[in-house]
Amino acid sequence: MAKRNKKHDDTPTFQNRKARHDYEIVDTLEVGIKLSGSEVKAIRDGLASIAEGFVTVKESPKHALTLHGVHIGVYPAAGPIQHTPVHDRTLLAHKREIEKLARQIDQKGMTIVPLKMYFQQGLIKVTIGVARGRAAHDKRRAIAERESERELKRAMSRIDR
Repeated sequence: MAKRNKKHDDTPTFQNRKARHDYEIVDTLEVGIKLSGSEVKAIRDGLASIAEGFVTVKESPKHALTLHGVHIGVYPAAGPIQHTPVHDRTLLAHKREIEKLARQIDQKGMTIVPLKMYFQQGLIKVTIGVARGRAAHDKRRAIAERESERELKRAMSRIDR
């Protein structure tokens, strides 16, 4: 019997590009996520969006991270046993990591946003970031810096030729 290749190269990755534009990312953390079977299959089919998501920290009675506002579409083959597309999902992290995040977001203007959702060795991981909101002028400055770096790289590549 032939061995089955367990490596999935075609698994989707979901990125929250809007978060990097709207926020300055101070710190990142990779966490697991608690999902049902139909949610995992829907994510594998590419039926998810993390653009509207945010994370809250609940300290008492038990330390927990909760992911809000993430849309995971309905998996049609699941039949009548479906999940609701948008509901609160538990994120899995160590207690000390959750406490560190709680201390960081106690500062004014800090929040936690999901940056990326992807598969890693068959498990779904979420990269979350502690972020500080940007004002409109900061966004324009970031865009200008990115454009100047891009032009500099183009000029350097022309010189190398």
